[in-house]
Amino acid sequence: MYKKGSNILGTPRVLVYSCSMNEQIAYPKSLLEATRYFSDEDVCIEFIRDLRWPGGIICPHCEGKEHSFLKTRQIWKCKNCKKQFSVRKGSIFEESPLPLDKWLIAIWMIANAKNGISSYEVARSLGITQKSAWFMMHRIRLAMRVGSFSKLDGNVEVDETYIGGKARNMHFGKRKAKGRGAVGKTAVIGFMERKGRVITSVITNTKRETLHAEVSKNVKRGATVYTDAFPSYKGLSFSFVHRVIDHAKKIREWPNSYKQY
Repeated sequence: MYKKGSNILGTPRVLVYSCSMNEQIAYPKSLLEATRYFSDEDVCIEFIRDLRWPGGIICPHCEGKEHSFLKTRQIWKCKNCKKQFSVRKGSIFEESPLPLDKWLIAIWMIANAKNGISSYEVARSLGITQKSAWFMMHRIRLAMRVGSFSKLDGNVEVDETYIGGKARNMHFGKRKAKGRGAVGKTAVIGFMERKGRVITSVITNTKRETLHAEVSKNVKRGATVYTDAFPSYKGLSFSFVHRVIDHAKKIREWPNSYKQY
């Protein structure tokens, strides 16, 4: 049984940690038990439901508590805002094509590996690609660290940059081969939840489609997102409250320079 306050990395019988859990939760004690236990989709949904909403189901759209359950589709419909949602909505499982049984077994494996576990081993055990396993492990470890499956919420600052040496500090031959600006550098995006969590990830480019996909993956829909005036962020206001800071203005003008794309 899992008790509140246990060390998630130091306790071998822990499946997942949730700050809001006030009761003991049954868990599989071995990988074989975990595989059998989570082979049923209904069991997976009930398990995540009890972890996310121990005090009763809450609509992730409007926080309403009255709802109806559509059993054929395994989703709930809020009676307040009339929107539908599943246990994946607003969590690390959202927008992932992987089934919940693979997610929960991966969580069990990571939580019970005292000496760590590689993405290659997780990939072999679950029958998925190493890239998918690497993606899962990053989300799971972040959820374990902060004690929540939820995405970033509230006021979230977003910015992108290129990491690499400055051209003026390179040898002439290397500078000539690599070129200036972003050539030869790695694009990175970062998210900071004010008074909360920080997430960074490597991205292929800074195009609009790439940045929008990263924001949607890491930030809860409806949250307030702060960015600079980089054109690729335009259009975020369709899913978020988008505030833009124009760095071209003087610092003392920033508090009054918010605008919405």
